[in-house]
Order: sequence, then C-alpha cells, then structure tokens
Amino acid sequence: MGKQIEIKWLPEPEEKNYPAAESYLTLIYDKMTVEAIVSKLKSTPVSPFKAKDIFRASGLSLLGISNSQVEKDRGKIEDGKSLSPILLVRDGRNGKVIIADGYHRMCAVYSFNEDELIPCKIV
Repeated sequence: MGKQIEIKWLPEPEEKNYPAAESYLTLIYDKMTVEAIVSKLKSTPVSPFKAKDIFRASGLSLLGISNSQVEKDRGKIEDGKSLSPILLVRDGRNGKVIIADGYHRMCAVYSFNEDELIPCKIV
C-alpha cells in the first residue's frame, strides 16, 4: 500500500455541512425533529471514531473510488487539504448510525486507512 498519507481535518464542520445534513435528514424525519437534531449537532463537541466502526454502525455500503465525489475527496486528502468532520445521528429505532453529512468523505478516508480516526459530531 506504500507510504501512509496523513489525513488532515478542520477543527469544526464547515457551515455548509449543516444545511446538507438537514436536507438529507428531512427524508427520514419530520421538519421539527430535523431542526432539533441540527441544533444539537451544532452545539455538540467533536469526538473521534474509527472509519471502520462508523461504517459498521451505519450499515451502509462503501462507495468505491470510481464515485466522482469520493474521487474529489481523495484528491483533497492527497493534496494535504483539511476535510470537514462528519455529522452523525444515532437512530435508536433501528440501532444504526445515520451519516447525515460526510458519507463521501468517509468513503475517501476509508480507502486510505480503515483505522483512521475521523472527527465527528454525533447526537
């Protein structure tokens, strides 16, 4: 696999990540619930989780590097640009973790190192 690439992270999610999470979560929850979740995400501290653990908890499939957005995020990693932490929601009804924002970043990171600690906000 060669030399390990250092993956850099911003200290906090970018502001644009919250409307993206809201848009996705609106497909799953009603508007009031989504507003409450996004408000909590904004105020909760960042916590690190391993990429492989987030994938297992989400139950999602891994997108390959042929996906254009994953490829774009891989390019950012290779260029040494900092990625935005991802936004997660614990879905107690289904026992899963919802990746509200950051799925493509997660897949890009996983393609480099499944043990990478990813900064997340989780509620």
